[in-house]
Amino acid sequence: MSDLTAVPGTQPLLQPVQLGALKLPNRVVMAPMTRSRADNEELAPTDLHATYYAQRAGAGLIIGEGAWVSTDAIGFINVPGIYTDTQTAGWAKVTEAVHSAGGMIVTQIGHAGAASHPDHHGGRLPAGPSAINPHQMSFTPDGPKDSLTPRALSAAEIATTIDSYRQTAVNALRAGFDGLEIHAQISHLVAQFLNPRLNQRTDAYGGSSEKRAQFLFDVVDAVSSVWGSDHIGIKLSPYWNHGPAFTADSETLAEYDQLLKRLNDSNLAYLHLLGPEPDTGTDDTLTAFTRYRAHYHGAIIANLGFTQASGNEILERQLADAVSFGAPFIANPDLVDRFTHGHPLAADNRDTHFAGGAKGYTDYPTVTGS
Repeated sequence: MSDLTAVPGTQPLLQPVQLGALKLPNRVVMAPMTRSRADNEELAPTDLHATYYAQRAGAGLIIGEGAWVSTDAIGFINVPGIYTDTQTAGWAKVTEAVHSAGGMIVTQIGHAGAASHPDHHGGRLPAGPSAINPHQMSFTPDGPKDSLTPRALSAAEIATTIDSYRQTAVNALRAGFDGLEIHAQISHLVAQFLNPRLNQRTDAYGGSSEKRAQFLFDVVDAVSSVWGSDHIGIKLSPYWNHGPAFTADSETLAEYDQLLKRLNDSNLAYLHLLGPEPDTGTDDTLTAFTRYRAHYHGAIIANLGFTQASGNEILERQLADAVSFGAPFIANPDLVDRFTHGHPLAADNRDTHFAGGAKGYTDYPTVTGS
């Protein structure tokens, strides 16, 4: 669990907390959200990104949108990368703006793997752990398209991919981030390696739950060679239900139980864990985070569908050390102020989530005088 300094009479979300090497002034974390504003050939962050993140610097910690670790990682249009000098320079403007506003920001780094589409790769098939279609949707320049059967990564390509994570960690350090988070959730590459339906390899990266997790541990080792592990988080989604490949059945959850136990030895800053989606027939949120806490003894950031009330409750129960909010931060750049002073939350315009430009991105106002 985290190192927490309590402030009497203050709601739990507004308490300071230390997650590894990260000292947060409050426990309201901005979750990573793809907003598709890198609509340039370089897939680089722009001044608009810097404004957007700086507006939300009141968060105890900002986790930036998932950034691609290489061109092979791309699986969604207009999402920035962090694998070139131009992209790194763009992110440096973002971190400078956030720090100037008094905030902290880590980058989330990821790879779409087999959940991508040939349209992102000049007609080449994307690659995954095995040649098995994950049956996901990729958003391409021509609109959403179903994933196809990928090619299986060779051993040499796995080594190259792991090194791309290491180089991305170098770029994140150059860009001035306070840490980084490994994207290992939903249907992307790390989650594909963890999934026995999609990973049917017979080498060092498949054949048992321990071997299927080896790719994640190798990525952790690679980025830890650049950063201290206490600056690194991992985002996982054990309860993810999506398509025939991703089902939160008892076997899947038992494998994640063992993974969380193994991660206790990694000395991470935190695990960022998704709870179950409502009405999916799985555990409720409190049951899920009770399960997580039983197996993982480090700091936990809880995610998925929390409100101010439920966020305070899960912290009071000591089932998490911080809570991340996604959608509430879209229309409420001053979310922490609103929680502090009891102001109502503004509603976001879903039509602008991925529309590009400033509308629905940097034009949401703060509460006057809060």
